[in-house]
Amino acid sequence: MSISAGTKQSCRRCRYGYVHPMQEDSVHDRLGSWLTAATLGGMAVVLVDAFLVPLSPGISVVALWVVFIAGGLPAAVSALRELWTDRILDIDLLMVVAALAAAAVGAALEGAVLLTLFSLSSTLEHRAMGKARRAVEALMALRPESAVLRRPDGQTDEVSVTALVPGDVVILRPGARIPVDGTLIEGDGAVDESSITGESVPVHKTPGARMSEATVNLNAILAMRVERALGESTVARMITLVTAAQAMKAPSERFSEWFGQRYTIVVLLGSVLLFLLFIRLGWPIDDALYRAATILVAASPCAVVISVPAAILSALSAAARGGVLFKGGAALETLAEVRTFAFDKTGTLTNGKAAVTRILPLQGEEEALLALAAGIESQSEHPIAAAIRDEAGRRGVVPHTMRDVTASPSEGIVGTDGGGEVWAGNPRMAARMGADIGHGALATMQDGAETVVYFGRGAQVIGAITVADQARETSRTGLQALQKAGISRLFMMTGDRRPVALAVGTKLGFRPEDIHADLLPGDKVRLVDDLAKSGRVAFVGDGVNDAAALARADVGIAMGAAGSEVALQAAEVALLSDNMERLAAAHHLARRTARIIRQNLLFSLGAMLLLVIGGAFFNLPLPLAVLGHEGGTLLVVLNGLRLLFDPIRSDRQR
Repeated sequence: MSISAGTKQSCRRCRYGYVHPMQEDSVHDRLGSWLTAATLGGMAVVLVDAFLVPLSPGISVVALWVVFIAGGLPAAVSALRELWTDRILDIDLLMVVAALAAAAVGAALEGAVLLTLFSLSSTLEHRAMGKARRAVEALMALRPESAVLRRPDGQTDEVSVTALVPGDVVILRPGARIPVDGTLIEGDGAVDESSITGESVPVHKTPGARMSEATVNLNAILAMRVERALGESTVARMITLVTAAQAMKAPSERFSEWFGQRYTIVVLLGSVLLFLLFIRLGWPIDDALYRAATILVAASPCAVVISVPAAILSALSAAARGGVLFKGGAALETLAEVRTFAFDKTGTLTNGKAAVTRILPLQGEEEALLALAAGIESQSEHPIAAAIRDEAGRRGVVPHTMRDVTASPSEGIVGTDGGGEVWAGNPRMAARMGADIGHGALATMQDGAETVVYFGRGAQVIGAITVADQARETSRTGLQALQKAGISRLFMMTGDRRPVALAVGTKLGFRPEDIHADLLPGDKVRLVDDLAKSGRVAFVGDGVNDAAALARADVGIAMGAAGSEVALQAAEVALLSDNMERLAAAHHLARRTARIIRQNLLFSLGAMLLLVIGGAFFNLPLPLAVLGHEGGTLLVVLNGLRLLFDPIRSDRQR
């Protein structure tokens, strides 16, 4: 989240002209800094003349003009532009009016102090908020400018990364940064993925492994096949997602913006009415105008308006740096309210690296069944399909050629070869095909804690293959961290058989009654819907087979989404690594952000009330009102920026 289109109307961070936070112009920053420097210089001369050494009257007057022009003119131009184009009274206008009112009653020094502190506070806040934005913009610097392309004839050329297209083969030397997303085809070695996933431990890569843009090849010469062009690779998608997130307002942000826009009008009208009231009570015009200007400054809601974006922008930046992408502040705030988590099993709680444990052909040899299985699974992205293909590759079995392959979610896959239609799947697929799997050796396979894939032609079963998957190393610690944070309702949902689900779930600490198996995608949606009746629910899945459940949950969380386009589209939160501990850390960050937002709102509203009371009833001097207003605004920004220094880390990195 950022101070974007709506917030800019009621906050002075854009006093020199609004630019999108992800495309901030350095010239714009320098202009603001130079104007603030000129304001400070002029104010220094005025203070020397007033309190130390009397200067020539001409010098003092020029210095005051410098302060009023450099400190007030940019804010006045910005405020009048907003008033003219959008019919919005900007908070900047309150500050300028108060300074001019002070000058009109002979208190030009107080007006100059107001504009000086206003300009200095604006520049400091702008730089502080820019720090949060630059934490995300730094992603651009991760991209290499060139890559070593291997031509079909074996020759290599250094080319621009922008020239790479899917299918190209890139050579990665030790220490090289990976230019685009791809698949490793030759060599094996360690890759540092900390820039994308936040994981500090290098990942060992073997042929077939996914390679993510901007990660670093550490110690081997590797050959990688390009899968995505530069504009579609990991960093591009991260930047697009974070940019969109910064433009999506959270509920508390919408409140602070709504409050600021309307309250600004109230403050301006209230100050005018108070001025008229003081005149009616017999006050001198100068005293009445001075008191009205003081209340105008004291009641300005700058701190209220900036308190929420400061925290949310910082949290989004810290999360992105830790390998967690939120689709806006609303997802961040909602995650803080979640007290129930539901998890998919395969590829989420487990590694998704299933291995073949048994091959049972009812006709012919094991290799024949494995060749047919590898052929029909060749176009599937499911982890079980990958296990079957890997086993065929290990044995040197050539997959059968298949055509017209179609998948049925939570059932299986159907294709056609020279002998007709072939299918592979679970008992639901077998039942749909009219096949009997409840006899002989097939029946005994169903009693184990392994996943069984059946193969057949029409109603005839031709064999079965069992695969087993292991729980992630970080799943149990991640779940325990959520429980320590007060999350007592944890559920596992899977389309796998109940014996398999129980074997994995109980090992991870789920209660048997909280493990739901043999589910279709619609069943997961129904269960999530039932859980949502008792409060906010987050569903954690792989983003491919669980799109409906991810969409139904209050917060959909996609695991291991660095290479999954579906995950980035279906979920509100994407974990770029497969480390479940990051989920607990993201939940902790969301709750801490909610606390800081509450702190900021309570402090800013309390400080504003205190200053208004002081200005209305206790003759609060204008310089003190200015100091309280500007200091309070800067404090809430700095309090929000504390989130930048609490990046998401796994327990092993803490």
